[in-house]
Amino acid sequence: MFNIVRRRYWYFGLSLLIIIPGLAALIAFGLPLAIDFTGGSLLGLQFTAAPPSESVIREIYQGFGVEVSAVQTVGERGLQIRSPEISDEQRAQIEQAIASRGFAVDAGKTQFSSVSAAISSEVVRQAALTVAIAAIGILLYLWYAFRQVPHAFRYGTAAVLAMLHDVAVVVGSAAIFGKLFGWQVDSLFLTALLTVIGFSVHDTIVVFDRIRENLIRRRGLPYEAIVNHSIVQSLDRSINTQLTAFLTLLALALFGGASILHFVITLIIGILSGTYSSIFNAAQILVVWENREWRTWFRGKKAIEQAA
Repeated sequence: MFNIVRRRYWYFGLSLLIIIPGLAALIAFGLPLAIDFTGGSLLGLQFTAAPPSESVIREIYQGFGVEVSAVQTVGERGLQIRSPEISDEQRAQIEQAIASRGFAVDAGKTQFSSVSAAISSEVVRQAALTVAIAAIGILLYLWYAFRQVPHAFRYGTAAVLAMLHDVAVVVGSAAIFGKLFGWQVDSLFLTALLTVIGFSVHDTIVVFDRIRENLIRRRGLPYEAIVNHSIVQSLDRSINTQLTAFLTLLALALFGGASILHFVITLIIGILSGTYSSIFNAAQILVVWENREWRTWFRGKKAIEQAA
């Protein structure tokens, strides 16, 4: 049988290597928030020929007393222009000014959305509250579901820690992609993040449920051996389930179009992270907690190896 649990500190180290670059990018650059969270207007234009340059767009907006926040190229002939909130009348005037410069706009493909600052601040509060409620709900539910297992609180705590690992991976990747590719965090990102939380917790519960069964069936065995056996038993099911979801999302990323690409990529990253954390983090945390291994963390390499 594979001894997966024995290398638990390697898995923790790999998680840190994945999380730290994202957190560094988050601290250095921040999250590239879309107008859903910051307020403002987004004007998407598709042109029949080559689009105007960013300097031309900024000049036109300035003519109406509006400072452009960002201009992003979409494909070969598309632009997405972010600015403070503008009215429909201003938007129509801006489009006319662009057309007067000789840049023909495909009117049938124009997109315009506007969010006030008050609404955006409310979205931010609701987003933070939603994630917090999800974490508390998961903790309490698992505590109750595993109430017949010794130290049931540990299972809920380990699941929440694994979930936070996945949140950190997803948010960190958003900060990196925002810097490299100009991607922005919008309401779809929040939807993807909550979906990732659901996938992560579901996969963790599968492993924990097998541990609960084996604690009864294999009484007398060391806790570490029971956890390792439970992981091996559920490994095929976890990988096959997540692989099916991954292949579906990969097809959507390749053929689903630009409008959902960011959403799908976020889901792919989150599902891969969730599969990893449920097997190599959540269950390993239970072993560390059971053995109280933090007592040997600062006693040198030999003490850690003996504890493992």
